[in-house]
Amino acid sequence: MWRGKQGVSGNPAHTPGLLQKVRQRCRLCHYSIRTEQAYVAWIWRFIRANGGKHPRGMGKAEVEAFLTGLATEGQVAASTQNQALSALLFLYQKVLEMQLRWLDDVVRAKRPRRLPVVLSRSEVDRLMAMLDGQAWLQAGLLYGTGMRLMECIRMRVKDVDFERREITVRAGKGGGDRRVPLPQRLQDPLRLAVERAGLLGAQDRLAGIGGVWLPHALARKYPNAGNEPGWQYVFPAASPSLDPSSGVVRRHHVDEATLQRAVQRARQRAGIIKPATCHTLRHSFATHLLEAGYDIRTIQELLGHKDVATTQIYTHVLNRGGLGVRSPLDG
Repeated sequence: MWRGKQGVSGNPAHTPGLLQKVRQRCRLCHYSIRTEQAYVAWIWRFIRANGGKHPRGMGKAEVEAFLTGLATEGQVAASTQNQALSALLFLYQKVLEMQLRWLDDVVRAKRPRRLPVVLSRSEVDRLMAMLDGQAWLQAGLLYGTGMRLMECIRMRVKDVDFERREITVRAGKGGGDRRVPLPQRLQDPLRLAVERAGLLGAQDRLAGIGGVWLPHALARKYPNAGNEPGWQYVFPAASPSLDPSSGVVRRHHVDEATLQRAVQRARQRAGIIKPATCHTLRHSFATHLLEAGYDIRTIQELLGHKDVATTQIYTHVLNRGGLGVRSPLDG
């Protein structure tokens, strides 16, 4: 049943129209562009795995066989399998508007509980020492504020408050806003980044390039807001590009893969054997705050967790051995 990336060749006549409906529905529901791309990809793979049949002609058996194939033949993680299921549920319930009772019976894969990778303070110092320029500043923000990778990459000039020494994270995971501290050590290099973003924005306006992308149809309500200095990305791309959602040429933010690659190279040069990534800096931020004696509720707010139970996982990785218990051998 599951054919991975191979499957059926060709493009069934109904597929382009169906996938376009999926994209439209995702945008109507204000899903992120990444969610939209993931859902379209999974629905396309589901159709190919079933010989190009239209999803209306398939049911529980095909859905379960596809998900089973992902786990057995594809050997994907539980989170990947659940993402595929979410895409198919979205297809049937939101796009095709089919209220099928069997959808409620499809079981999600159980995700194993994993402890996050955390760097020690000395490892963070070694990692940062191997970075420079914009990558150093971005990595410093991830560790110094606890922001997620894309929250840092998408940061706007207006959200940086140098006087109050704080950054407002807009539309984080779950759509909520929050405030995080602006490290004193990063103030000067961040000011330079903001100035550079302003200069690029001014150059784009003179060149007639469209303003930056604005959320929630603000561009229609405030036509000139995309050109205002406050809305510019702190980390703009080196050159303008085509906006796939509107067809307008505009300057986007930098590609997050650039920082991801820089962190991996820095980790290797620093001799850190832990599988550290950009997200590891966020884990390290939370753990080091707990070690410093900060209240877990405060850390929950800084991280933007809805449930304190999510934050409590960091109590299990404190730098005091397993579960924070002192070994009796050291007594």
